Amino acid sequence: MTAKELAVMLGATTELEADVTRVAAAEDATAECVVFAEDERSFAAALESRAGVILARSAGDARVMVVDDPRYAFALTARALGPVEQRAESEELRVHPSAVVDASVTMGERVRIGARAVVEADVVLGDDVEIASGAVVLRGVEIGSRVVVQAGAVLGATGFGYVRNAKSGEYLLFPQQGKLVVEDDVEIGANTTIDRGALGETRIGAGTKIDNLVHIGHNCRIGKNVVIAAQVGISGSCVVGDGAVLAGQVGISDHCTIGPGVILGGQAGVFRGKTVEGPGEMFAGTPAEPIKDYLKSMAKVRRLK
Repeated sequence: MTAKELAVMLGATTELEADVTRVAAAEDATAECVVFAEDERSFAAALESRAGVILARSAGDARVMVVDDPRYAFALTARALGPVEQRAESEELRVHPSAVVDASVTMGERVRIGARAVVEADVVLGDDVEIASGAVVLRGVEIGSRVVVQAGAVLGATGFGYVRNAKSGEYLLFPQQGKLVVEDDVEIGANTTIDRGALGETRIGAGTKIDNLVHIGHNCRIGKNVVIAAQVGISGSCVVGDGAVLAGQVGISDHCTIGPGVILGGQAGVFRGKTVEGPGEMFAGTPAEPIKDYLKSMAKVRRLK
């Protein structure tokens, strides 16, 4: 790609005639590389580098391409310049020989299924889906286009829903016969598990990014462009609004609602049936409260020592 082609893609302008082939860190960059700078320190490092193009918010060098958000522009560049994997047209090479794929599975174009992955009956896979090694997609799961399921993830497992006999103490499994729907452009991390609905559906909204080792219970509705970090646990029948951010080790009990744009800080806890609202507001602690209130509480606790 030429620098001018890159500028058109990013909505920028440039007079550079260079060709660029990859992105890199400033310290590793060569003349065909693109780097980015978000602050004075990284900008100085970029200027000292051998990079052919520097993505930054302001000029200062002939190599600089001015963009509003250098980090986002860098990610777009990486996607455009990333290695183009050779996708075989034949079924034998598109699906690893050791993968187990039921004959009833519906697959879109350019689907890749890795070694020892399992895709059960009546699953629907959209275009450009990648199921990595050892992942398991259970019966009837519907996956949209451009979805990535990392190694060891399990989609559509039976939910953890039991009914207790008050007299005998016996626990009986409540019917878990719903489905799981994963919309377009979702990424699901390694060893993450997402349960199917009990009677209805579990749904993961378009553009949501889920880290490794996350659990999402049955009948949850996760909105669009939600970010969920590692070791988050979401109990059944919860709603997470569009654009919410759940940091590492957040715990959410059942039947909770997390409003659009809410940020739950690391290890925050939300009790059963609670609603947390406030677009762009950060909450912390257990029970989760606005970060200002949480910090005040912590200060009072420290004064008790």
